[in-house]
Amino acid sequence: MENLQALKQRFGIIGNDIHLNRALEKAVRVAPTDISVLVTGESGVGKENIPKIIHSLSHRKHAKYIAVNCGAIPEGTIDSELFGHEKGSFTGATQDRKGYFEVADGGTIFLDEVGELPLTTQVRLLRVLENGEFIKVGSSKVIKSNVRIVAATNVNMQSAIQKERFREDLYYRLSTVEIHLPALREREEDIHLLFRKFAADFAQKYRMPSIRLDEKAVKILLNYRFPGNIRQLKNLAEQISVIEEERIVSAVKLQQYLPNNNGNLPAVIGGKKDNDFSTERDIMYKILFDMRNDINDLKKLTLDLMKSGNVEEVQAENHQLIEKIYGEKEEIDNNVEVLNIPQNASAEKDYDFIETIEEDESLSLQDKEIEMIKKSLEKNSNKRKLAAKELGISERTLYRKIKQYDL
Repeated sequence: MENLQALKQRFGIIGNDIHLNRALEKAVRVAPTDISVLVTGESGVGKENIPKIIHSLSHRKHAKYIAVNCGAIPEGTIDSELFGHEKGSFTGATQDRKGYFEVADGGTIFLDEVGELPLTTQVRLLRVLENGEFIKVGSSKVIKSNVRIVAATNVNMQSAIQKERFREDLYYRLSTVEIHLPALREREEDIHLLFRKFAADFAQKYRMPSIRLDEKAVKILLNYRFPGNIRQLKNLAEQISVIEEERIVSAVKLQQYLPNNNGNLPAVIGGKKDNDFSTERDIMYKILFDMRNDINDLKKLTLDLMKSGNVEEVQAENHQLIEKIYGEKEEIDNNVEVLNIPQNASAEKDYDFIETIEEDESLSLQDKEIEMIKKSLEKNSNKRKLAAKELGISERTLYRKIKQYDL
């Protein structure tokens, strides 16, 4: 077994964290076998190094090594990319094409972000893992492939399985051996070591003196959570190396480059932030859905009326639906007004039986809103909870409107 320190130097891995060392030891142990490996860990922890180590220490090291980012390939073309396609199998397929599994026969394929694979592609991948067979898109010929698969993901696989986004049988096929890489915040002793290494590399690259952190700046660096992990730390070192003229970086300067300086505060779990915009949007969605349902109900009533032609029969059969659309039955009856036309009205005279009513109706949205709130409060005996429910808004929003309009 290759010496661990020599392995780190060969692949440019920095750090002495016990969890990192354990992950590297597992990679070295499984490399000579053909076992499928699943590498887990947050984005930016360096998962891409593990499959390279496994391939270089295996008997397949002289064959092809192909890394595929599953999340970067569109769903409609990923089957063609992985397994190939026949000429004319779909629009744009002007010639036969070999997929990665055919090209990498005898070698290793690294499937990065495997949790993003579509379910249909997962079925094809499962067949490759089970018996080494696959079929090109648009073909019926079975092709054999001797490929070792190393996959990686930053997705919580158990959660993805529960939500039916990832096949459970495929997960157990891929994770014969699971190698977990720790997040950078879990490797506190390695953070400053990595920063110094990156600073030295960028000093050599840009031909300038290397930057250094003072004691207070080092403490801030160690206490930062680094949600982007090693990738974020590397970007931080590069920014400071290029921008800052002073080669000794103070705590104040370092804080200017750290986004979300309150990132070390505990997060509120299960808390709910009241967002007025979100509330108003939800109200609009509710109104639109209710309007669509009412329109569908009216279509049904109209169709029944057209087929039957009997108003009373349709009204009797659909009385619940009519009450749902127009409100209580008594309100419908009370709103019906019979217009009595005088018998002595003559054609020569003007329509003296018609009473002209002029109403200066306000078109102000604010006035309408105030009017609706007042009516709802009166109807519900000034009980805000019931009024808010009828209006389709939250009680908090109703209280704010009452204060705003001084009702």
